[in-house]
Amino acid sequence: MRDLLSIRETPVEEIRRVLETAAAFKEILSRPVKKVPTLRGRSVITLFYESSTRTRTSFELAAKIMSAEAINITVAQSSVSKGESLKDTLRTLQALTADCIVIRHASSGAAHLAAQFSTGP
Repeated sequence: MRDLLSIRETPVEEIRRVLETAAAFKEILSRPVKKVPTLRGRSVITLFYESSTRTRTSFELAAKIMSAEAINITVAQSSVSKGESLKDTLRTLQALTADCIVIRHASSGAAHLAAQFSTGP
């Protein structure tokens, strides 16, 4: 599965796999050193068009625990503030070789639209 857009669209076996993986990572959080090489050499970008401390921080921390380069894009300080479209923002991030983009957007359907424009997860 390339994109996780909605629980309704996610097959039951994928949901089980996510929950099993989460259980394994829960054990990692109890260790003195909370770091595993799962995503070493990968980049995870959080792109939040609306404020969210808990969700953005959760994704950023998870990426760092899995040894990914975690990059947070503050939309208010990006080219979006000058009128750049979601499509153009995603194409720019892909050109910079982002391995994964986590998006939160107030508009319904924005994640589905982002999945159409993006070739990565």
